[in-house]
Amino acid sequence: MISAVKIRSVTAMLAFMAFAVPAHAADALFPPGSRIGLVPPAGMTPGQSFQGFGDRQRDAAILITALPADAYGPLEKTGVPDVLHTQGITVDKREPIDLKAGKGFLIIGTAVTDKKRYRKWLLVAALDDLTALVSVQAPEQDSTYSDEILRAALATLTVRATVPDAERLSLVPFTVGDLAGFHVGEVLPGRALLLIDARGNHDAEASGFPLNARLLIAALPGGPAEPNDWANFARETFDSIVGIKDVQVQMSEPLRISSQSGYQTLAKAKEGKTDTDIMVVQWLRFGTGGFMQMIGISRADVWSDEFPRLRAVRDSIDPK
Repeated sequence: MISAVKIRSVTAMLAFMAFAVPAHAADALFPPGSRIGLVPPAGMTPGQSFQGFGDRQRDAAILITALPADAYGPLEKTGVPDVLHTQGITVDKREPIDLKAGKGFLIIGTAVTDKKRYRKWLLVAALDDLTALVSVQAPEQDSTYSDEILRAALATLTVRATVPDAERLSLVPFTVGDLAGFHVGEVLPGRALLLIDARGNHDAEASGFPLNARLLIAALPGGPAEPNDWANFARETFDSIVGIKDVQVQMSEPLRISSQSGYQTLAKAKEGKTDTDIMVVQWLRFGTGGFMQMIGISRADVWSDEFPRLRAVRDSIDPK
């Protein structure tokens, strides 16, 4: 049985890489769910288990990470070498780099792993409203990815304004047939999705609660082995929901969800930071070797409108 700690960690992480999608910038490729992309060197293909591009045969790769915009200043000031030294990287030099998409600097060095020497590059760039970290690795003795080729690839670094919802939805192991007017908030690839409803947001801001409603959908391993364990399991998972207080459970009972066994828990509560009156519903849908947890939270004053929409999304979900 999965622990409440694991469920809490999934919830907290929503506060992603199997293929790449053509971007608006000519020939640039973006890892799915990422706003950062570039034109990879010939021979590198999209990563299957990491965000970036790689050439497995030559043991070369480009890894892309997005950080908040305010991360750039401290990184520019410190220069990052201390962190690189702890990773066994010998820093040779640091230099500015010209980017059409923003400003940045490049750190170049070497590393030895399993008696094999690698050339290492770390590009730190301020792009629009985020900071990009692009790490490059290539064997020192292999000239396929020369300095000139890699510099040319890094110079194409670009950022797109948004990621299409359809692309982000492709990263989770289930389909959502009906979004019921909700929008994609956050995605944890291979695991979870957060949908939000900000309709009438000026009213929500006046109440101190930033959204009308939100719905977390997570596919998780484990779950109760026997129906007799459903009630206790539902109680444990519900108790792991973060950001709510003064909970008053109104209903907790088994039900069928899309022809599968499930469990519903419904409660009144208050939002943890603002004391806004909210309603919370948890649906568990049990399957073979795993289960789905769906947590819907809505302002109490719009619950009658939001609850049917939450159920519509719930009933449209199917595993891939």
